[in-house]
Amino acid sequence: MIFEEHYTLSNGVDIPKLGLGTWFIPDDHAADAVCQAAALGYRHIDTAQAYANERGVGEGICTCGVARNELFVTTKLAAEAKTYAKAVQAIDGSLETLGLDYIDLMLIHSPQPWNDFRGGDYAQGNRDAWRAMEEAYQAGKLRAIGISNFKEQDMENILSSCTVAPMVNQLLVHIGNTPQSLMEYCQRNNILVEAYSPIAHGEILKSAQVTAMADTYHVTVPQLCIRYALQLGAVALPKTANPEHMKENADVNFVISDQDMEALKQMKPLKDYGEFSVFPVFSGK
Repeated sequence: MIFEEHYTLSNGVDIPKLGLGTWFIPDDHAADAVCQAAALGYRHIDTAQAYANERGVGEGICTCGVARNELFVTTKLAAEAKTYAKAVQAIDGSLETLGLDYIDLMLIHSPQPWNDFRGGDYAQGNRDAWRAMEEAYQAGKLRAIGISNFKEQDMENILSSCTVAPMVNQLLVHIGNTPQSLMEYCQRNNILVEAYSPIAHGEILKSAQVTAMADTYHVTVPQLCIRYALQLGAVALPKTANPEHMKENADVNFVISDQDMEALKQMKPLKDYGEFSVFPVFSGK
Protein backbone atom coordinates (compact mmCIF):
# COMPACT_ATOMS: atom_id res chain seq x y z
CA MET A 1 0.00 0.00 0.00
CA ILE A 2 1.22 3.49 -0.85
CA PHE A 3 0.33 4.64 2.68
CA GLU A 4 3.14 2.47 4.01
CA GLU A 5 5.78 3.97 1.68
CA HIS A 6 8.05 6.80 2.79
CA TYR A 7 11.02 8.84 1.67
CA THR A 8 13.71 9.79 4.17
CA LEU A 9 14.72 13.45 4.37
CA SER A 10 18.33 14.55 4.68
CA ASN A 11 17.95 14.87 8.48
CA GLY A 12 16.62 11.31 8.83
CA VAL A 13 12.92 12.20 9.19
CA ASP A 14 10.54 9.92 7.27
CA ILE A 15 7.90 11.56 5.07
CA PRO A 16 4.98 9.65 3.51
CA LYS A 17 5.16 9.49 -0.29
CA LEU A 18 1.48 10.38 -0.72
CA GLY A 19 -0.15 13.33 0.98
CA LEU A 20 -3.47 15.13 0.95
CA GLY A 21 -3.34 18.64 -0.47
CA THR A 22 -5.86 21.06 1.05
CA TRP A 23 -5.65 24.13 -1.20
CA PHE A 24 -9.17 25.44 -1.89
CA ILE A 25 -10.71 23.39 0.93
CA PRO A 26 -12.54 25.96 3.10
CA ASP A 27 -11.62 26.17 6.76
CA ASP A 28 -15.02 24.93 7.89
CA HIS A 29 -14.71 21.83 5.69
CA ALA A 30 -11.02 21.09 6.33
CA ALA A 31 -11.46 19.12 9.56
CA ASP A 32 -13.90 16.73 7.92
CA ALA A 33 -11.60 16.28 4.90
CA VAL A 34 -8.65 15.48 7.19
CA CYS A 35 -10.71 13.00 9.20
CA GLN A 36 -11.99 11.29 6.04
CA ALA A 37 -8.44 11.04 4.69
CA ALA A 38 -7.06 9.69 7.96
CA ALA A 39 -9.79 7.03 8.08
CA LEU A 40 -8.72 5.87 4.61
CA GLY A 41 -5.07 5.64 5.65
CA TYR A 42 -3.58 9.02 4.74
CA ARG A 43 -0.89 10.10 7.18
CA HIS A 44 0.43 13.20 5.39
CA ILE A 45 -1.59 16.43 5.31
CA ASP A 46 -0.41 19.57 3.49
CA THR A 47 -1.70 23.06 4.23
CA ALA A 48 -0.39 26.65 4.23
CA GLN A 49 -0.97 29.99 5.87
CA ALA A 50 -2.16 31.25 2.49
CA TYR A 51 -4.87 28.57 2.32
CA ALA A 52 -6.65 30.13 5.34
CA ASN A 53 -7.60 26.66 6.60
CA GLU A 54 -4.92 25.87 9.18
CA ARG A 55 -7.46 26.02 11.99
CA GLY A 56 -9.69 23.43 10.33
CA VAL A 57 -6.76 21.22 9.37
CA GLY A 58 -5.49 21.33 12.95
CA GLU A 59 -8.92 20.41 14.25
CA GLY A 60 -8.96 17.42 11.95
CA ILE A 61 -5.49 16.36 13.07
CA CYS A 62 -6.54 16.53 16.71
CA THR A 63 -9.91 14.75 16.30
CA CYS A 64 -9.30 12.13 13.58
CA GLY A 65 -8.42 9.40 16.06
CA VAL A 66 -4.90 8.81 14.71
CA ALA A 67 -2.01 9.41 17.11
CA ARG A 68 -0.23 12.70 16.46
CA ASN A 69 3.15 11.00 16.04
CA GLU A 70 1.72 8.89 13.21
CA LEU A 71 0.73 11.96 11.21
CA PHE A 72 2.95 14.21 9.08
CA VAL A 73 1.71 17.80 8.93
CA THR A 74 3.11 20.36 6.50
CA THR A 75 2.38 24.06 6.41
CA LYS A 76 3.96 27.00 4.61
CA LEU A 77 5.24 30.38 5.71
CA ALA A 78 3.37 33.18 3.93
CA ALA A 79 5.21 34.34 0.81
CA GLU A 80 5.02 37.91 2.11
CA ALA A 81 6.98 37.16 5.32
CA LYS A 82 10.35 38.44 4.17
CA THR A 83 11.76 39.74 7.46
CA TYR A 84 13.07 37.80 10.43
CA ALA A 85 10.48 39.29 12.79
CA LYS A 86 7.55 38.57 10.47
CA ALA A 87 8.75 35.01 9.95
CA VAL A 88 9.14 34.35 13.68
CA GLN A 89 5.65 35.69 14.31
CA ALA A 90 4.18 33.68 11.44
CA ILE A 91 5.79 30.39 12.52
CA ASP A 92 4.42 30.77 16.04
CA GLY A 93 1.10 31.83 14.51
CA SER A 94 0.83 28.60 12.54
CA LEU A 95 1.52 26.52 15.63
CA GLU A 96 -1.20 28.39 17.51
CA THR A 97 -3.74 28.27 14.67
CA LEU A 98 -3.14 24.58 14.01
CA GLY A 99 -3.30 23.90 17.75
CA LEU A 100 -0.18 21.72 17.58
CA ASP A 101 2.95 21.48 19.71
CA TYR A 102 5.12 20.99 16.62
CA ILE A 103 4.88 20.99 12.82
CA ASP A 104 6.51 18.17 10.87
CA LEU A 105 7.53 20.31 7.88
CA MET A 106 7.38 24.03 7.23
CA LEU A 107 8.23 25.61 3.89
CA ILE A 108 8.81 29.14 2.66
CA HIS A 109 5.84 29.26 0.27
CA SER A 110 7.53 31.31 -2.46
CA PRO A 111 10.82 33.17 -2.98
CA GLN A 112 8.78 36.30 -3.82
CA PRO A 113 5.50 37.71 -2.47
CA TRP A 114 2.59 36.58 -4.62
CA ASN A 115 1.97 40.08 -5.99
CA ASP A 116 5.55 40.11 -7.34
CA PHE A 117 6.01 36.45 -8.22
CA ARG A 118 9.30 35.93 -10.15
CA GLY A 119 9.79 39.68 -9.83
CA GLY A 120 12.12 41.69 -7.59
CA ASP A 121 15.12 40.76 -5.48
CA TYR A 122 14.13 39.26 -2.13
CA ALA A 123 17.41 37.45 -1.47
CA GLN A 124 18.01 39.08 1.90
CA GLY A 125 14.39 38.62 2.93
CA ASN A 126 14.58 34.92 2.15
CA ARG A 127 17.79 34.56 4.15
CA ASP A 128 16.16 36.35 7.09
CA ALA A 129 13.04 34.17 6.89
CA TRP A 130 15.22 31.07 6.62
CA ARG A 131 17.11 32.07 9.78
CA ALA A 132 13.81 32.17 11.64
CA MET A 133 12.95 28.73 10.25
CA GLU A 134 16.35 27.36 11.31
CA GLU A 135 15.87 28.63 14.85
CA ALA A 136 12.38 27.12 15.07
CA TYR A 137 13.80 23.85 13.76
CA GLN A 138 16.60 23.86 16.31
CA ALA A 139 14.08 24.64 19.05
CA GLY A 140 12.02 21.56 18.11
CA LYS A 141 9.01 23.52 16.85
CA LEU A 142 9.60 22.16 13.33
CA ARG A 143 10.84 18.63 12.56
CA ALA A 144 11.97 19.59 9.06
CA ILE A 145 12.21 22.78 6.99
CA GLY A 146 12.18 23.53 3.31
CA ILE A 147 11.07 25.78 0.48
CA SER A 148 8.48 25.91 -2.27
CA ASN A 149 8.55 27.32 -5.81
CA PHE A 150 12.30 28.01 -5.45
CA LYS A 151 14.42 27.94 -8.61
CA GLU A 152 18.15 27.21 -8.69
CA GLN A 153 19.27 30.77 -7.95
CA ASP A 154 16.79 31.04 -5.09
CA MET A 155 18.14 27.84 -3.55
CA GLU A 156 21.73 28.93 -4.03
CA ASN A 157 20.93 32.07 -2.05
CA ILE A 158 19.80 29.96 0.90
CA LEU A 159 22.54 27.34 0.58
CA SER A 160 25.26 30.02 0.53
CA SER A 161 24.52 31.19 4.07
CA CYS A 162 22.42 28.59 5.89
CA THR A 163 23.41 26.47 8.86
CA VAL A 164 20.62 23.96 8.08
CA ALA A 165 20.07 23.14 4.40
CA PRO A 166 16.55 22.90 2.97
CA MET A 167 15.22 19.36 3.06
CA VAL A 168 12.31 19.80 0.63
CA ASN A 169 11.35 21.91 -2.39
CA GLN A 170 7.64 21.77 -3.22
CA LEU A 171 7.13 22.46 -6.92
CA LEU A 172 4.50 22.43 -9.63
CA VAL A 173 5.21 19.02 -11.17
CA HIS A 174 2.82 17.10 -13.39
CA ILE A 175 2.61 15.46 -16.80
CA GLY A 176 3.16 18.35 -19.18
CA ASN A 177 5.23 20.26 -16.61
CA THR A 178 8.30 18.31 -15.55
CA PRO A 179 11.14 20.71 -14.62
CA GLN A 180 13.85 18.07 -15.03
CA SER A 181 16.93 20.27 -14.58
CA LEU A 182 15.46 21.88 -11.45
CA MET A 183 14.55 18.48 -10.03
CA GLU A 184 18.05 17.19 -10.77
CA TYR A 185 19.52 20.22 -8.99
CA CYS A 186 17.41 19.38 -5.94
CA GLN A 187 18.52 15.76 -6.06
CA ARG A 188 22.19 16.75 -6.21
CA ASN A 189 21.68 18.89 -3.12
CA ASN A 190 19.79 16.23 -1.14
CA ILE A 191 16.54 18.20 -1.39
CA LEU A 192 13.41 16.07 -1.83
CA VAL A 193 10.94 17.32 -4.42
CA GLU A 194 7.24 17.42 -3.58
CA ALA A 195 4.81 17.63 -6.49
CA TYR A 196 1.85 19.89 -5.90
CA SER A 197 -1.07 19.91 -8.35
CA PRO A 198 0.09 16.55 -9.80
CA ILE A 199 -3.19 16.41 -11.77
CA ALA A 200 -2.54 19.93 -13.15
CA HIS A 201 -5.47 21.32 -11.17
CA GLY A 202 -7.70 19.09 -13.28
CA GLU A 203 -6.64 20.44 -16.66
CA ILE A 204 -4.75 17.26 -17.58
CA LEU A 205 -8.09 15.43 -17.63
CA LYS A 206 -8.70 17.08 -21.01
CA SER A 207 -5.63 15.42 -22.59
CA ALA A 208 -6.54 12.68 -25.07
CA GLN A 209 -2.94 11.41 -25.03
CA VAL A 210 -2.85 11.00 -21.25
CA THR A 211 -6.33 9.46 -21.23
CA ALA A 212 -5.27 6.91 -23.83
CA MET A 213 -2.20 5.93 -21.82
CA ALA A 214 -4.22 5.63 -18.61
CA ASP A 215 -6.57 3.28 -20.45
CA THR A 216 -3.68 0.99 -21.35
CA TYR A 217 -2.93 0.56 -17.63
CA HIS A 218 -6.64 0.25 -16.77
CA VAL A 219 -6.38 3.20 -14.39
CA THR A 220 -7.85 6.69 -14.24
CA VAL A 221 -6.01 9.79 -15.42
CA PRO A 222 -5.50 11.01 -11.81
CA GLN A 223 -4.04 7.63 -10.86
CA LEU A 224 -1.62 7.77 -13.81
CA CYS A 225 -0.61 11.33 -12.86
CA ILE A 226 0.01 10.43 -9.22
CA ARG A 227 2.00 7.34 -10.17
CA TYR A 228 4.04 9.49 -12.57
CA ALA A 229 5.01 11.88 -9.77
CA LEU A 230 5.96 9.00 -7.49
CA GLN A 231 8.12 7.36 -10.16
CA LEU A 232 9.93 10.68 -10.62
CA GLY A 233 10.99 10.24 -7.00
CA ALA A 234 8.70 12.99 -5.72
CA VAL A 235 6.07 13.19 -3.00
CA ALA A 236 2.61 13.44 -4.60
CA LEU A 237 0.13 15.89 -3.08
CA PRO A 238 -3.23 15.59 -4.88
CA LYS A 239 -5.91 17.93 -3.52
CA THR A 240 -9.45 16.75 -2.87
CA ALA A 241 -12.17 16.89 -0.24
CA ASN A 242 -14.04 14.00 -1.87
CA PRO A 243 -13.52 10.67 -0.01
CA GLU A 244 -14.07 8.65 -3.19
CA HIS A 245 -11.34 10.62 -4.95
CA MET A 246 -9.08 10.24 -1.90
CA LYS A 247 -9.51 6.47 -2.11
CA GLU A 248 -8.97 6.40 -5.87
CA ASN A 249 -5.86 8.59 -5.61
CA ALA A 250 -4.26 6.11 -3.22
CA ASP A 251 -4.88 3.10 -5.48
CA VAL A 252 -1.65 3.43 -7.44
CA ASN A 253 -0.13 -0.02 -7.07
CA PHE A 254 1.05 -0.30 -10.66
CA VAL A 255 4.22 0.62 -12.53
CA ILE A 256 4.53 2.88 -15.55
CA SER A 257 7.06 1.43 -18.00
CA ASP A 258 10.33 3.26 -18.65
CA GLN A 259 9.22 3.91 -22.23
CA ASP A 260 5.93 5.44 -21.14
CA MET A 261 7.63 7.48 -18.40
CA GLU A 262 9.91 8.96 -21.04
CA ALA A 263 6.96 9.74 -23.30
CA LEU A 264 5.18 11.49 -20.42
CA LYS A 265 8.30 13.50 -19.55
CA GLN A 266 8.47 14.74 -23.14
CA MET A 267 4.82 15.69 -23.37
CA LYS A 268 4.09 19.12 -24.78
CA PRO A 269 4.02 21.64 -21.92
CA LEU A 270 0.61 22.44 -20.53
CA LYS A 271 0.35 26.22 -20.62
CA ASP A 272 -3.36 26.86 -20.14
CA TYR A 273 -4.82 26.13 -16.71
CA GLY A 274 -8.20 27.58 -17.62
CA GLU A 275 -9.76 29.72 -14.91
CA PHE A 276 -6.82 28.91 -12.60
CA SER A 277 -4.30 30.60 -14.90
CA VAL A 278 -4.82 33.76 -12.84
CA PHE A 279 -2.83 32.21 -9.97
CA PRO A 280 0.90 33.07 -10.04
CA VAL A 281 2.04 29.42 -9.87
CA PHE A 282 0.09 28.66 -13.06
CA SER A 283 1.26 31.74 -14.92
CA GLY A 284 4.19 30.03 -16.61
CA LYS A 285 6.78 32.21 -14.86
